[in-house]
Order: sequence, then structure tokens, then C-alpha cells
Amino acid sequence: MITIEQIAKLLSDELQVFNISIQETSLSQDAQYLHRVLLNETSYPSWDSRPDIKATIESAVLTRINQQSFARNFTEKLIEQTLKAMSPIKVVWFVGASYGENDDQTDRFLNEGIWQNGYQDKYLDVVRSMQPGDKIAIKSSYTRKRELPFDNKGQTVSVMGIKAVGVITHNHGDGRFVDVEWQSRFEPVNEWYFYTNRSTIWRVSPDDWMTEGLIGFTFNGKPQDTDRFRNAPYWKERFGDTPIDKQRFKWTQFYEEFADKLLVHRNDRSALMAAIQELPNKIEGISVLHDQPTVGSKQPLDDICPFTVFGLFNRGITDANRIAIANELAAFLQVETPVPNSFEGIPIVNNQRSWFFGYKYRRGEYDIDTLWNLFETAIKHASNAETETAEALYGAYESATKSWGTGWNLSMGLYWIRPWKYLTLDGQSQTYITKKLGLEISKNGEKGRCSSKDYFGLIDVLETRFQEDVYPVHSFPELSLSAWLFKDTDTTAHPNATDLDDDHAAEKDEVAVLSVTLEPYTIDDIIADGCFLERESIAKIIIQLRHKKNLILQGPPGTGKTWLAKKLAYALMGHKDENSLRAVQFHPNLSYEDFVRGWRPSGEGRLSLVDGPFLEMINAAKKDPSIKHVVVIEEINRGNPAQIFGEMLTLLEADKRTPSEALELSYRRSEGERIHIPANLYVIGTMNIADRSLALVDLALRRRFAFFDLKPKLGEVWRNWVHSKAGIDTDLLVLIEQRLVSLNNEISKDRNLGPQFQIGHSYVTPPLNTKIDDAPAWFQGVVDTEIGPLLEEYWFDDVERAAKWKIELVEGI
Repeated sequence: MITIEQIAKLLSDELQVFNISIQETSLSQDAQYLHRVLLNETSYPSWDSRPDIKATIESAVLTRINQQSFARNFTEKLIEQTLKAMSPIKVVWFVGASYGENDDQTDRFLNEGIWQNGYQDKYLDVVRSMQPGDKIAIKSSYTRKRELPFDNKGQTVSVMGIKAVGVITHNHGDGRFVDVEWQSRFEPVNEWYFYTNRSTIWRVSPDDWMTEGLIGFTFNGKPQDTDRFRNAPYWKERFGDTPIDKQRFKWTQFYEEFADKLLVHRNDRSALMAAIQELPNKIEGISVLHDQPTVGSKQPLDDICPFTVFGLFNRGITDANRIAIANELAAFLQVETPVPNSFEGIPIVNNQRSWFFGYKYRRGEYDIDTLWNLFETAIKHASNAETETAEALYGAYESATKSWGTGWNLSMGLYWIRPWKYLTLDGQSQTYITKKLGLEISKNGEKGRCSSKDYFGLIDVLETRFQEDVYPVHSFPELSLSAWLFKDTDTTAHPNATDLDDDHAAEKDEVAVLSVTLEPYTIDDIIADGCFLERESIAKIIIQLRHKKNLILQGPPGTGKTWLAKKLAYALMGHKDENSLRAVQFHPNLSYEDFVRGWRPSGEGRLSLVDGPFLEMINAAKKDPSIKHVVVIEEINRGNPAQIFGEMLTLLEADKRTPSEALELSYRRSEGERIHIPANLYVIGTMNIADRSLALVDLALRRRFAFFDLKPKLGEVWRNWVHSKAGIDTDLLVLIEQRLVSLNNEISKDRNLGPQFQIGHSYVTPPLNTKIDDAPAWFQGVVDTEIGPLLEEYWFDDVERAAKWKIELVEGI
């Protein structure tokens, strides 16, 4: 909704234009009154379509400023600004109010009418991208097991408490402060469940039912459909209506409670060690744990890390012994959840190497304490996923990777203690992730393993993918189980994960990462840059693109197809990110080998297999599913689309954007390699329907794309834009418009041509911010060098007709 401050500014600006003076206090009162009127009128469905809406608001304006021409002009702009503020495609922000050791700053923010980024070295670019008119909400994230308005089946639920909402009125541009018109604080907080975010700043746009529900709940007071969330693929295993006898992963509750009770012993491990050393007296076949102070010496182990405790019953021994050990330890820790009776899909460590630390003669003084620190910070972060806990966890993880005895087993240990939160990277899971899901596992850390950035970044990627209905797996336990069952020619389908670390891991070159500020981009920017379509039309195109994934803009020459395609791509992304946009042009000589993959000569005189631009974009989109990537194909019908796309034509369909639908390429890099197009890769094509040399698009391609017709858009919006941006006199623009409309009418009536050959508005629209000093000479040049030659081509068999129109277009100008 438009804010009081925005109404006041618009009112002030228009009063100056009409030379009307009023008191400052009166201006504020008028803005408040009109805000109340708009709140009432916009509460009706389809309020902007009511025939009396303009008259109603104009009457309200007249009660405050009794000047008819002003009221009429101001009402039009007020309705326009209100529609923009209520646009269905709008970015909203969810922000935190506590930083580090600071207390909750919510009350201060509300009293001072601001929101402040509490960090001086983080999120600066993100805060700068916030725009006046954007909605903002203060939130806090936490977890809960009890007193929930639904049956959580004993599982921990992610919760986001909404403390206050408002509208951004001004951005200071310093990356720290924005001014906000806050509404009153919610006491108690409004609680939203399941779909939450741990970042201090969360940018949300209504891309799907989850984000639409969150925005409606937060800003419009709509209730959350918790049943739908509970039964969505990402949450249904824990919270859904699946009958108890068909529920999977019941073991996770035991493992999580075991971790909680084990944490109690962090600072005094003597009783824990005594209980562990007592196990051989209770369970046959279990040996006392011995340490080695020096090589070859032996003494009873007197200390242990929490992951090694878990490893006691998650190693290569019989299930009977695993259950027996788990029972004894659970009894000592007073774990109430029953011990699971099976361990399908739970990764285990090598029985000969189940410790996460080395013998005393080789381990560091603080190695075991370092692992306890990782254990505790991981549990804290899983319960309170905020920026501070994330940073503590990343640091603890990095420290633990430097200890002797750690490697891939760290990911397994984190998975054991919080299986819904952390990913296991045992050997089988790595194979499944790379070969089935098509994701790369970066290895920039110690011993050639994952760094914290690699590991937790991959978790973020997978959590985003899990929420896609058609993704093969929807949680880390399901991924681990699927990996356990996955058969690959190079590996065994067995869950045992050994971690035979090489003490002399290869060194990695450092890679410099530059911080790039992304410029926000919305429908308003498309219009401001020179698109003359109605706002609703642009919104419909973007919505259709989101749903269909593939779109073709078709129309006569000069209707801005390629220009609009790139602008739509940026608006879809929400910002200008040229790295996520790739433009290619189809032509008769383009082949599958050029566009997808093929053999090409290398510098050494041999042939090498090279990925084309489309496969490069597929791989880029897979690496970061949170960012939308777009391929723009200019003149898609100038080549042979079916031949150029090959098997990719099938994979373009929106319901096939999943690894389950992956296909083998014509040219494979390895045996069994399969490729799928990720859901965050979009394709926008352009099509010139006036070119007689181009073939019709076949039905197979047409079925996979949504089509939108672009037509010449001359009129008041075009005139106002060209006048303001290029400085061309309005009277001249009216004359140019009249001439082109007449010409297009004749072209449309021509039996050999038709509407698809009309002259588009781009011919008479100067580039953005290009001032035209001599407008008549500029238009004469356009006719002589652009429109004229096109008419001569249209009427190649009627030269006099083309010449006549060239004269009529510029006559008297």
C-alpha cells in the first residue's frame, strides 16, 4: 500500500506545479486523509476496475484542494502510484533486530522510524538495494517442540516470529540505515512455521505458493495454511499426515535427543568415559578403548569427543551390537526416545578407524575440545539459525578440519547429530550428489576436503532444491537413503563410508573472490527504461515465464523484442546480474555441437569435447539454485531449433526440470553421464514473424514455449517518455505518431503483408538518455536510412508506393 509519506511528497510536488500554496500541517493532514480513503477503497476486490473509482478519489481530493484541474491530474497520479505500491510482483524484506551481543533493537527501530544494519562490514550492498515503497518486517528465527497449533509428531519445528511490519520510505545509501514507516508492534509476535530463513536479511519475492503465503501472512494478516506446509515434500516426512506405519526416518528423533543429552557432559567427561569403558563388561565382542601416549605403548582412553561416541554404534559391526551399544549409552544419558531397530541409510565409519581424533602421541592438546566445540555450535545453530550462530559454526568447522583424524567423517558426524539440518558426504552420498543430482562438490579445504564455505554452501543449494516438488529427494535423510540404494558402475551400493585421509593432502591455489554490487531491477525499471506496455501486461509475461520456464516474444520488426527479453530477464532475477544472463543468436549454420556440446579442434592439433553456451548455463544454474539464470535466444526461428536443441528440447519442459528426467547427451564425457535442465534456468526467445525467409516453428518447440505478441506501442505513454528522455517536442511526436499509424494501417490491409509487417515504435524511440537537438533532422534520418529501405523491401514490386510513403512521413516536418 502507498504510504502517507509517499502521498505527502506526491501532493507537495503537484501543488508546486500548479502554484498552489498550503501550510505544512495542512499538507500532512491532507495526506493522512487521502491515505484513509485509499485504504477503504482498495479493500474491495478489483478496486482499480470499478468505473467510479476515479470519480470517488477525485471527489476526496476536491474536499481538501478545491481546484478541479489539480484534482483531476493529481488523482490520476495517485492511482498510478497506488497501483505500483500494490503490484503483485514486489520485493519484501525480512530483517533481524539483534546483532552479536546486542539486545533486541525492535523498540528503538519503531520509535526512531528506522531499520539499521547492525554490521559495519556485512550486507552493505544488500541494504543499498532496498527501495522506497518496499515492505519490510522485523523477524526472529528459532525452533520449538511444544505448544504448537498442530501436531508436530515430537519433531523440532522452525519458527519465524514477526515482530513488526512497515514500508521503507528512504534509503540513506550507506548500507546501514533505511527510514521506515512502522506499524505498531505485534505483541505477542505473529508466528510463521516451517518456511523460514536464518539470514539477518532475507529478500523475498512472490515466486511460488510458499513465498506468496508468507507475504500474505506477514503483511495482509492472512492465516498460514499449515496443513499444506506440513504435507509439502520438504516437510511431510516429519510433520505430514503419513500413517505411522509408513513413516520413514523415525531414527532421527533418537539421534537428535542422544546428541542433546550427550552435550550435558561436555565440561565433565569422567562419568561418560566410565560408562563407555564399562561397555565390554556388558556386551560380548566389545573391547576396551586404549590410547597410545607413545608409539606402540598402551593405556585406557581417558577422554573422548562426541562424534566418536556416536561412532561407537555407527561403525561396521553387527546391527545387534549397534543396538546393544546404543541402548547402554542411551540408558546412561537418560534418552527417552526408543533406540531404532534398524539403521538403513545411516552412514557408518570404518570399524578400524572410528575415532575422530588421533592417538595421544599424535593429537594436538586441544583436538578433542575442538570437536566438542563443533558439536555444540552445530546444535546451537540448528536450533537458532541466525548469522551469529552460523559464523560460530563455520569457524568451529574450519578449526576441526585441522585436527588429525578428521576429514569427510566430520560431515557424517554432523549428520548424525542433526540429520534434518546437515549433509553427510560419505563416499556413496558424494557419488549420488555428483552423478544423480548433477551437483559439484567443491574441495577447497584441509586435506583436499570441503572448506566450511564449500560444505555449508552445498547444504544451502540442496535445501533450496529440496523444496522443488519434482526434485528426486527432499531432505538429507532421504538423500542419504537414496544414495545407499543408488547403484553406479564405479562404486558399490553400500552405506559404509571409510575416510582414509592422506596426511599429505595436495595444496590448493587460493582463488580471489570479488564482491559485486547487484543493481536491483523491477517492472518499474523496465517501464522507466522505455517499455510502453501496460504494467499488468509485463506482470503477466513474467508470471507466465515463471510457470512455463520458456517464453518467446514475437512481433513485427522494431517492437523491441530482444531489448525487452533482456529486461524481463533482469526483472525475473530481481536485479541486474549480467553473469546470470547469456544471449545467443540462432542462424542457419548453428548446430547442436555449437550450442550444446561437440568436438572442436584444440590448440594441440587434436579434437576436444567442448560445452556450448547452453550447457555452460545449465552448469552455472546448478551451482547456485537460489539465483535465476536466463538464456536469451535472438531470432530463434532463424536456425533449426529442433536440430540445435537435440535431446534438450525434451528437457525444456517445466515438468522435466529434475534429475529424475535426465538424459544422456549425444556426446558424453563419461559413461552413464546424464544431464537435466535445472528449474532456475529460463529461456527467452525472440521471433521476427515478418521475415519471409524464416521457416515456421515446429509444433514440438511451440508446445514447450509460451508466446507473447508484441505490437507497435505508440500513444501517450510513448510520447511522454520520448519527450522527457530525448527532449523532442510533444507536437512533433503527435505528428510522427499520426504518420506511422496511417502507414501501419495501410501495411495491415495489404494482402501480401498484414499486421505482422507493421513498423515498430523502436524505429522512432531514441536510446535512453539520448538528447535530440534537431528532432526534424533526426526523424528525416530515420526515414531515409531505416524505415524507407524497409518499405522498399516490402513493396519491391511497387517502388512508387514506397517512395510516396517516404515523402508523406516527413512532409511538413
